[in-house]
Amino acid sequence: MIRLDKAGLLAAILLSACSSLPTRAKHDLIGMGRADLIACAGVPDNRETLPDGEVLEWRQDQQVQGPLTIKTPLSFEMDLGGHGTCHMVARIRAGVVSQVEYTGPSATLAGPYAACRSLVLACEKRPRVAQ
Repeated sequence: MIRLDKAGLLAAILLSACSSLPTRAKHDLIGMGRADLIACAGVPDNRETLPDGEVLEWRQDQQVQGPLTIKTPLSFEMDLGGHGTCHMVARIRAGVVSQVEYTGPSATLAGPYAACRSLVLACEKRPRVAQ
Protein backbone atom coordinates (compact mmCIF):
# COMPACT_ATOMS: atom_id res chain seq x y z
CA MET A 1 0.00 0.00 0.00
CA ILE A 2 2.90 2.35 0.66
CA ARG A 3 4.13 1.92 -2.91
CA LEU A 4 0.77 3.06 -4.29
CA ASP A 5 0.86 6.15 -2.09
CA LYS A 6 4.35 7.04 -3.31
CA ALA A 7 3.37 6.33 -6.91
CA GLY A 8 0.28 8.51 -6.55
CA LEU A 9 2.34 11.33 -5.08
CA LEU A 10 4.90 11.04 -7.86
CA ALA A 11 2.15 11.11 -10.50
CA ALA A 12 0.60 14.20 -8.91
CA ILE A 13 3.96 15.96 -8.86
CA LEU A 14 4.66 15.12 -12.50
CA LEU A 15 1.19 16.22 -13.63
CA SER A 16 1.41 19.49 -11.72
CA ALA A 17 4.86 20.17 -13.23
CA CYS A 18 3.39 19.97 -16.73
CA SER A 19 0.74 22.59 -16.06
CA SER A 20 2.67 24.79 -13.61
CA LEU A 21 5.58 25.50 -15.98
CA PRO A 22 3.45 27.55 -18.43
CA THR A 23 1.74 29.28 -15.51
CA ARG A 24 5.13 30.27 -14.06
CA ALA A 25 6.32 31.39 -17.49
CA LYS A 26 3.42 33.87 -17.73
CA HIS A 27 5.14 35.75 -14.90
CA ASP A 28 8.81 34.81 -15.41
CA LEU A 29 8.92 36.05 -19.01
CA ILE A 30 7.72 39.56 -18.10
CA GLY A 31 10.62 41.96 -18.53
CA MET A 32 12.59 39.64 -20.81
CA GLY A 33 14.05 41.31 -23.88
CA ARG A 34 12.54 40.56 -27.30
CA ALA A 35 15.76 39.03 -28.62
CA ASP A 36 16.11 36.77 -25.56
CA LEU A 37 12.50 35.61 -25.91
CA ILE A 38 13.03 34.69 -29.56
CA ALA A 39 16.32 32.97 -28.68
CA CYS A 40 14.61 30.63 -26.20
CA ALA A 41 11.08 30.27 -27.68
CA GLY A 42 12.11 30.26 -31.34
CA VAL A 43 11.05 32.44 -34.22
CA PRO A 44 7.38 33.39 -33.78
CA ASP A 45 4.79 32.10 -36.23
CA ASN A 46 2.94 35.41 -36.41
CA ARG A 47 3.75 39.04 -35.67
CA GLU A 48 1.49 42.07 -35.47
CA THR A 49 2.88 45.59 -35.15
CA LEU A 50 0.93 47.91 -32.85
CA PRO A 51 1.33 51.66 -32.23
CA ASP A 52 2.91 50.95 -28.82
CA GLY A 53 4.87 47.80 -29.66
CA GLU A 54 4.09 44.41 -31.16
CA VAL A 55 2.43 41.09 -30.48
CA LEU A 56 4.26 37.84 -31.20
CA GLU A 57 2.49 34.47 -31.46
CA TRP A 58 3.91 30.96 -31.31
CA ARG A 59 1.68 28.10 -32.43
CA GLN A 60 1.90 24.55 -31.17
CA ASP A 61 -0.82 23.04 -33.35
CA GLN A 62 0.16 19.39 -33.09
CA GLN A 63 -2.29 17.67 -30.74
CA VAL A 64 -0.80 16.98 -27.33
CA GLN A 65 -2.33 13.80 -26.03
CA GLY A 66 -3.37 13.18 -22.44
CA PRO A 67 -0.93 11.14 -20.37
CA LEU A 68 -3.06 7.98 -19.96
CA THR A 69 -4.18 5.73 -22.81
CA ILE A 70 -5.65 2.29 -22.13
CA LYS A 71 -5.64 -0.31 -24.92
CA THR A 72 -7.19 -3.77 -24.74
CA PRO A 73 -6.68 -6.88 -26.88
CA LEU A 74 -10.04 -6.36 -28.64
CA SER A 75 -8.91 -3.06 -30.21
CA PHE A 76 -10.73 -1.05 -27.57
CA GLU A 77 -8.85 2.15 -26.79
CA MET A 78 -9.69 4.74 -24.17
CA ASP A 79 -7.82 8.00 -23.69
CA LEU A 80 -8.18 9.71 -20.33
CA GLY A 81 -7.39 13.36 -20.69
CA GLY A 82 -7.99 15.84 -23.44
CA HIS A 83 -6.10 16.55 -26.56
CA GLY A 84 -4.82 20.07 -26.71
CA THR A 85 -3.00 22.63 -28.78
CA CYS A 86 -1.57 25.92 -27.63
CA HIS A 87 -0.81 29.36 -28.96
CA MET A 88 1.46 31.54 -26.86
CA VAL A 89 0.94 35.27 -27.35
CA ALA A 90 3.50 37.75 -26.03
CA ARG A 91 3.03 41.51 -26.04
CA ILE A 92 6.25 43.48 -26.50
CA ARG A 93 6.52 47.10 -25.37
CA ALA A 94 9.73 49.12 -25.50
CA GLY A 95 11.61 45.97 -26.53
CA VAL A 96 10.61 43.85 -23.52
CA VAL A 97 7.82 41.36 -22.78
CA SER A 98 4.94 43.05 -20.97
CA GLN A 99 2.30 40.30 -21.16
CA VAL A 100 2.08 36.56 -21.93
CA GLU A 101 -1.18 34.71 -22.62
CA TYR A 102 -2.14 31.27 -23.95
CA THR A 103 -4.99 30.49 -26.31
CA GLY A 104 -6.34 27.37 -27.91
CA PRO A 105 -7.90 24.23 -26.50
CA SER A 106 -4.91 23.44 -24.30
CA ALA A 107 -6.57 21.45 -21.50
CA THR A 108 -5.34 17.91 -20.94
CA LEU A 109 -5.41 15.59 -17.96
CA ALA A 110 -2.09 17.17 -16.96
CA GLY A 111 -3.71 20.58 -16.52
CA PRO A 112 -5.19 23.59 -18.30
CA TYR A 113 -1.94 24.76 -19.94
CA ALA A 114 -0.12 21.44 -20.29
CA ALA A 115 -0.14 21.65 -24.09
CA CYS A 116 1.79 24.94 -23.78
CA ARG A 117 4.73 23.38 -21.95
CA SER A 118 6.83 22.82 -25.07
CA LEU A 119 6.54 26.50 -26.04
CA VAL A 120 8.09 27.81 -22.81
CA LEU A 121 10.33 24.96 -21.64
CA ALA A 122 13.57 26.38 -23.04
CA CYS A 123 12.79 29.87 -21.69
CA GLU A 124 12.14 28.52 -18.21
CA LYS A 125 15.34 26.41 -18.25
CA ARG A 126 17.64 29.22 -19.36
CA PRO A 127 20.07 30.57 -16.77
CA ARG A 128 18.89 33.68 -14.99
CA VAL A 129 21.14 36.70 -15.36
CA ALA A 130 21.05 39.35 -12.62
CA GLN A 131 20.44 42.79 -14.07
